[in-house]
Amino acid sequence: MIEAAILIVDDNPGVLSAGKLLLKRHFAAVETTRNPEDIPELMRNRRYDIILLDMNFSGGKNTGREGFAWLEKILQIDPGAVVVLITAYGAVELAVKAIKAGATDFVLKPWDNEKLLATLTAALRLRESRDEVQELKSKQDTKNRSEQQTLPHIIAESLAMQQVLHTIDRVAATDANVLLLGENGTGKDLVARIIHARSDRAGADFVKTDIGALTESLFESELFGHVKGAYTDARDDRPGRFELADGGVIFLDEIGNLSLNQQAKLLTVLQDRTVTRVGANKARPVNVRLICATNQDLHAMAAQRSFRQDLLYRINTIEIKLPPLRERPEDIPALGAHFLAVYAAKYKREVSGFSPALLREMQRYHWPGNVRELQHAVERAVIMSASDKLQSEDFFFRSTAADTGTLPETMHLEEVEKQLIEKALAKHHGNITEAARELGLTRASLYRRIEKHNL
Repeated sequence: MIEAAILIVDDNPGVLSAGKLLLKRHFAAVETTRNPEDIPELMRNRRYDIILLDMNFSGGKNTGREGFAWLEKILQIDPGAVVVLITAYGAVELAVKAIKAGATDFVLKPWDNEKLLATLTAALRLRESRDEVQELKSKQDTKNRSEQQTLPHIIAESLAMQQVLHTIDRVAATDANVLLLGENGTGKDLVARIIHARSDRAGADFVKTDIGALTESLFESELFGHVKGAYTDARDDRPGRFELADGGVIFLDEIGNLSLNQQAKLLTVLQDRTVTRVGANKARPVNVRLICATNQDLHAMAAQRSFRQDLLYRINTIEIKLPPLRERPEDIPALGAHFLAVYAAKYKREVSGFSPALLREMQRYHWPGNVRELQHAVERAVIMSASDKLQSEDFFFRSTAADTGTLPETMHLEEVEKQLIEKALAKHHGNITEAARELGLTRASLYRRIEKHNL
């Protein structure tokens, strides 16, 4: 027994009786009515998973006009309603026209029981898929609203960051695709969210996908979705990130890590503005604004033919390069003060500032992890400090362990692993691909360890 509610609307009592007798053996609830005028009231009182709707209700008229009119009203009441039309053999052309108007499918009178059940089962899967998309969109919308309310502003006293802010102001209100360039930890994620928050799509979804964490086999399923049975673990229809971002923004982080095969598939989606779920034949239109980010030189990669030139043209209508923290030392005191206030409140510590000596060290340090490293350094210092002002000894600068090439003082395996990762990241200026190669890890493995050690 399938937990679903079916409504059959037909002026022929025989059709209603036969339909109810068949369907009540397979579905939890089956209701019928001869009068289509009852539809609005019935839909107000109950949510139907499928509505079986006759196309003609007036004797001697086979124009289908009434079916079209009631289809329109049903979709006005519930835009996600799944309507399956009941039609005579000679009206197939009308039924096809109705599908273009929003119906899901049609069945012919007299119907074949097995075909009817197969049609309704497929229609039910469609309803479930739509509901899942709506639920995910609702959750994403709640998350977006929460994030927008707490979205920090960009601290920018340096000329380099002032120029970035100026570009953001010019670009945000447009629908142009944006490519964010910069080392890890420079704030590409924050800039992407600020562009979304200041755009006409601010009320729609912001969907982030970390390309670097996707394996080749998961790429299509995650971005474009899949249908039930597309592969071994595909137990249900599932929308991809592009569908979830429909009407809003999709943020593809670490896009420089796409293989050429993945680049070709992404380019097709961007050109056609449609996605086809894995295992499906039908393309679905999507309306998204694209923001991409990478710490790699895509122009050099394009010259070396490891990144498609035509894809680069698609994604970089506007380029914004975020400077590393070492090139904007005048921002460090304000950034440090911001993080100090955040973590002093979070951990309930009476810490009010930095010693002059520490500030000088902070501005001389090269910050291989950029703003993210500064944030973690301040958090750790707030936790460990015993005075009301942070001192040099409260800070951990990577250079003490990462640049000397000496063995770590500790032999604790977790700490050794952390320091080796820090050393590799510092050596390659935050480039995940190069650091992973030196450590003998895959990018995904290195990402997991970075997250584990909160680097």
